Amino acid sequence: MNSFHDVRFPLAISFGATGGPERRNEIVQLVSGREQRNARQALARRYYDAGTGLRSLDDVHTVLAFFEARRGSLHGFRFRDPFDMKSCAPSATPSALDQRVGTGDGATARFALTKTYGDGEDAVLRPVTHPVAETVLVAVNGTEMQTSLDYAVDGETGEVVFQPGATPVDGAVVTAGFEFDVPVRFDMERLSVSLSAFRAGQIPTIPLVEIFA
Repeated sequence: MNSFHDVRFPLAISFGATGGPERRNEIVQLVSGREQRNARQALARRYYDAGTGLRSLDDVHTVLAFFEARRGSLHGFRFRDPFDMKSCAPSATPSALDQRVGTGDGATARFALTKTYGDGEDAVLRPVTHPVAETVLVAVNGTEMQTSLDYAVDGETGEVVFQPGATPVDGAVVTAGFEFDVPVRFDMERLSVSLSAFRAGQIPTIPLVEIFA
């Protein structure tokens, strides 16, 4: 990903943020009164407002410094989504069996991490490009593999890379569990904060938008 800084937006502020996925669909009402609906994009795009996570003037200073270091909207960065940050439910602990990420063919050593939403034909497969490497757990046919000995996580792509000799055999089911961040950028060119307004309880808006590789 071009112009991406592999740093995370301050956690204490991100956990107070608001936001979530946006779907863009085109809806046309026909003469009969029925609707024709078409998806304008394959994947949802996530938007957040980190301003709601500010609790003090020190938080404001932290965000100002982070904004400057990213040159505003120029460079992307990691953001911890307070609502969706694991391969499992938010209250659960990731397991190597959480998500099916591929099937071995005896030759493929790299597997992209994904998270599935829904079931059957309606399921949506979300690419996870920025896992938290030290949390990634991998299993092949239900047997948990050992980090470093059997696999590693590619820091550039987020893929699981099996070591020579540990490549999944043909037909083997590869599953994984993990925590992950969302790649985002500031969705603004100017950060405007009023000291008097902040003291009065008005929270400034700090919009963030998901970016894709």
